[in-house]
Formats: sequence, C-alpha cells, structure tokens
Amino acid sequence: MSSAPITADALADALAALRDRAPLVHAVTNYVTAGFTANVLLAAGASAAMVDNRDEATLFAGVADAVLINLGTPHDTADVYHATARGAQDAGTPWVLDPIGAGGLPWRGALARDLLEYRPTAVRGNASEIIGLYGLTAGGTEGGGGRGVDSSDDPADAVPAARGLLEWAGAVSASGAVDHVVSPAGTTRVTGGSVLLTRVTGTGCSLGALVAAYCAAVPDVGLAVAAAHTHVTVAADVAADRASSPGSFAVAYLDALHEVSPDDVRRRARVEHDA
Repeated sequence: MSSAPITADALADALAALRDRAPLVHAVTNYVTAGFTANVLLAAGASAAMVDNRDEATLFAGVADAVLINLGTPHDTADVYHATARGAQDAGTPWVLDPIGAGGLPWRGALARDLLEYRPTAVRGNASEIIGLYGLTAGGTEGGGGRGVDSSDDPADAVPAARGLLEWAGAVSASGAVDHVVSPAGTTRVTGGSVLLTRVTGTGCSLGALVAAYCAAVPDVGLAVAAAHTHVTVAADVAADRASSPGSFAVAYLDALHEVSPDDVRRRARVEHDA
C-alpha cells in the first residue's frame, strides 16, 4: 500500500532510487520486442537478462532483482511462465505480469489468469487487457474489446477492473492516452507522452519491464508503478520535441530515457492522485 502521496517530488526520488539500485530485470518477454526492451532498461538505468527456458527460469528468478512475464508471443507450453512466477514468488522477487491479449485470445487469457495465483507485485496492460483479465477471474471467457495487442477501451473504463485485480496484485496499471495506476491507496493518473509511442513496437512491452525495475528500487508499489509510467511519458515528451517520425523517435526516446533527470521529472511530471 502506498504510504505517502504520489507527487512530482516522490516520483523524482523514485528515479534517483532506480539509478542508485540499477536493478537486474529478468524479462521473460516476447521475441518481437526483446531487444528494444533490453535497450529501454539499459537506457533508463537498469540492466536486463532474457532467460526464457524452463530449466533456468526458476533459479534466475531468484537471482534477479525483478522479473517481467510478458505474454506477447507465448511458448507452446506454459511451463516456463509457471516456473518463473513460482521462482519469483518463492524468492520474494518482485515480479510484473503483462497479460498481452488477455480477454481476446483464450489460451493466453487462461494462462494469465492462472499466473495471478503467484501474486504478482504489479499487473501492467492496456485497458482492454486489464478489463479482459479481470473478466476471466470471474469465470468469463471474454473481456475487453482489444484487437490483438491493441486496446479499444479507455484506461478510465478499466479502473473498476483494476481495483478488482488488487485481490491478486499490489498495483495495476492501464496505459493509454492517460495512464491510470490503481493501488490500495487510490488511483493515479499520468498524463503526457506522444502518439509516436504507438508507432514503435515494444514501447508497451518495455514499459512492463521498466515497471519491474522500479518495483525493485522503490518499496511503495503504487509509487513504483506510477514512477515507471512517468519516466516513459516525460521521456516521450522530450523525444517528440526532437523527432517527428517513428524511426527517429525510437532513437530519441532511448536517448531521453537515459537523459531524463530527477529534476526533469520534478518539473515535467503531470500526475493527479485520488485517494
């Protein structure tokens, strides 16, 4: 539970904590975005490892500082995901579930629902995925109106579902035009970013990894998740000032993730918190 208000000062301190800790994130993620996700973690001030085989997943989940499980391109069997989540839970390693396609694709939706039993530190998805995943926990077969990995729902509409998912997770975020982060302490809205984030593959997946990194560095999970979203939106704002097309934006975004300072967050963060 959040113990203090989520303010620009608190978010700036969270970035400083991330850089001081430089956490190693074990990312079991999809092959489309693995390289970009690793680069985002490195640029932001963390470190990355992609260990996605069953024989090493449990051990490495205990070695790493944080874990991401991303279901973007799931393996044919669920063994590696269960082994990773179980290893993180047993070791007390903070871990994040990114339930890509939950509510729209039945097999991976059921897998995401089952992984909730390992009590993720946080769940991060788009609005349709959060609505869909919560629907599956209630025994449904469908949830949000997502199209593949895309969302057709407004993040504000996902807030009730996010609150429901707090039965399993410490915080839940739904990203979109205005990101919504829900924790037992209330709802934080993070505004900013650029539409070009939706034109570069991997920005959402890498956000999940950055959430995991912040969860390793910041004990307050609601603040940690909000800080990751804020880091991304501030960096995207900076990148959009430098680039107007997807290719140049991707490079500028990585540069901005690296360059953004706690003072930049303090000045440029746009957050509202309702207890």
